[in-house]
Amino acid sequence: MPDIFLGGQRPAGYGYWPLPEDDPGVALRREEIRLVTRDGGLVRGILRTPPAGERWKTAVILSHPRGDFSVHYACPLLAAAGFAVLGFATRYINNDIDCLHENCVIDVEAAAAEMRRRGAEAVVLLGNSGGGSLMALAQKETRCGDGWISVAAHPGEGVFMLQAIDPSVADEEDPESSVPELDMYDPENGWRPWPQPCAYDKGWLVRYREAQVARVARLDAIAKQSVEAATRAGERLRAIDKAQAPRDWRYLRQRAVHAKYMVIYRTLADPAYLDLSIDPDDRPLGSLFAFPDPLDGNYGRFGLARVMTARGWLSTWSGLSSHARLADTMPHVKVPTLVLHPTADTEIRVHQALAIRDAAGSDDVEYHALERAPHYLEGHRRKAMEIAAAWLRTRFPR
Repeated sequence: MPDIFLGGQRPAGYGYWPLPEDDPGVALRREEIRLVTRDGGLVRGILRTPPAGERWKTAVILSHPRGDFSVHYACPLLAAAGFAVLGFATRYINNDIDCLHENCVIDVEAAAAEMRRRGAEAVVLLGNSGGGSLMALAQKETRCGDGWISVAAHPGEGVFMLQAIDPSVADEEDPESSVPELDMYDPENGWRPWPQPCAYDKGWLVRYREAQVARVARLDAIAKQSVEAATRAGERLRAIDKAQAPRDWRYLRQRAVHAKYMVIYRTLADPAYLDLSIDPDDRPLGSLFAFPDPLDGNYGRFGLARVMTARGWLSTWSGLSSHARLADTMPHVKVPTLVLHPTADTEIRVHQALAIRDAAGSDDVEYHALERAPHYLEGHRRKAMEIAAAWLRTRFPR
């Protein structure tokens, strides 16, 4: 079945979908994949392999905690280059309210095992954006990959949240509450209406970053209190005979299974979106999470981590508690490593990409800056995948 390229403008936030220019010009083989993981999770994706008659020996697998990477632009381009490519969605597709990275790791492990079952002599993990921290955590925990590639990977979804969360929220129950001196959208602090560039004082920025960490710590405390209360109830439950004390058993059972839902307002407030003198690179003003003004994304109906269970927040979006932090996981990635960073990415800074490279535990690490490329690499995808394909050919069977 040939790949389908619909073309046209993509919905907001789905820039990884293939565009017409991503068509490799060859008829690839496609197969829908459905896997049940060892803990009963469902993994679905599309396996693309080279044109009929061409053998493959190395498989590339790619996913994201909540994104459907079966439609990722890398899939047809790398399959046309001679590799089997499985783009798949984790069990949390399009909904990370209760996303546990630890479960996503099990999904990655299942995908890697399936490709080995199909004859792959090598499996390479590819992480794009939030998929980078997932694939590094999977490699640390399972050693399921023989190689590791990052494309526009940030330091972790939680670490990203540390730089984007609005520290001026005074009351988590009141989305309009504000501490004015910590508000990047306050004219007194250097803000100007879109599309004017803003200028934030460096001393103020230090206090702002500290306040971002403090807000995440407060949210962590709320989440941990809920998780710990449920855990304590579960421990007490084990000592109760439900036949002898059904009322006590029922109450503790209720508390043990309780899941607190957190509504987290205002999560798009990185001053670097509007002040390009902060960590300068090739990026334009704004954020790919808001169209066009980050203010709209910060105060609007939607937003990153807007609704989370307590355990989902701690596992995925907390930069203080999540285990999916590349600073912690990359030293355990000891397989050949390729890092591709687009220098016009509105979300990820050059110094962060270099830190990922420098933290890698492998003695075979290659880094490429994709000059003036945006986060989803529009207009630069062929070049990036040619770099990746050349890197793969020199290291893995084909």
